[in-house]
Amino acid sequence: MVKFILVTGATGFIGAHIVDVLLARGIRVRGATRSLEKGDSMIKARPQHSGRLEFVQIDDFERPGGLVEAVQGVDGVIHTASVSYSVFDSRLLPVTEDSFAQPFTYNTRNNERELVRPAINGVRAVLEAASTNPKIRRIVITSSFASVLDANRKGPLYFTYTGDDWNPLTYEESVDPATNAIIAYRGSKKFAELEAWKYVQEHSPKFDIVALCPPMTFGPVVHPVSHVDKLNESNLMLWKIANGENPLPVARVPFWIDVRDLAIAHVESLLRNEVGGKRYVPSSPERFSYGLAAKIIAEEFPDLKTKVTQEDQVIDESCGLDGQTAAMELGYTYHSFHDTVRDLVSQTVSLSERSPICR
Repeated sequence: MVKFILVTGATGFIGAHIVDVLLARGIRVRGATRSLEKGDSMIKARPQHSGRLEFVQIDDFERPGGLVEAVQGVDGVIHTASVSYSVFDSRLLPVTEDSFAQPFTYNTRNNERELVRPAINGVRAVLEAASTNPKIRRIVITSSFASVLDANRKGPLYFTYTGDDWNPLTYEESVDPATNAIIAYRGSKKFAELEAWKYVQEHSPKFDIVALCPPMTFGPVVHPVSHVDKLNESNLMLWKIANGENPLPVARVPFWIDVRDLAIAHVESLLRNEVGGKRYVPSSPERFSYGLAAKIIAEEFPDLKTKVTQEDQVIDESCGLDGQTAAMELGYTYHSFHDTVRDLVSQTVSLSERSPICR
């Protein structure tokens, strides 16, 4: 029986939702975070779970002092923290989100040193630490649709991505100094995830793994945010649209998931014995565009209607993403894009003048 789980990145956008799902199911949580102050904020905001939520500080998952200690006593691990985020937080948040959203350029000095190797080393450090605790039977890893997407796909005319697909980038392409950061980021997600599968194959640890590769993630926040302008990039984009962003950004791919659905997918991946060793691409069957988001905001929030840029955008129908397999095998349903946008914007409207946001 699963009673105690380590969640890395627990004070982040996705991680905090996972923490709440676990706590709601009576499971004790140890969160790994770079900021114990944010951890304390989460504990104070959840007095009903006093004694079942604790935090440890891990500053850098590439050099994770305290990680071996953090895994002791737990029954499983949900690893949402990204080394790319932890090492280059302020610079890479736009890269990670806008790689699916709008044109963005950022010139890394060394793709291998700054992006690819930290991601690989970080996931390996988690698995090596977990191997010191024989009680751990499952690790759920948050990967990314970036590890799946073939951005230069030429055919067939219609193609559905599944958990069997990998982006075709080679290691050499990913680390090439001529490769831009968006492409190098996609390589970093691919090779970090491959490192996890390789570790399990070569070392046969007591645990198995499940990998989730979500696309753009939207939805209300339950983690500490110092100001609305400090929202994670995907949500910040919706808030900017609500405040008159012009022109509207253009999504590179039309796939998305509500963070609440993604959190449930993580927890079910941990708890369901039969899904061990699987790789999923959790994604709503409904496609999105920022033009659609603007229309929803204008309809739902009359006070914002005059601010919002109204623009029809063509939604890409050239390929699909198999989110239904994850929903069926993990037992959850998807929020509508309308509800996701409404819930996020409603929250940011009510809290925009009352910072910080702390749940």
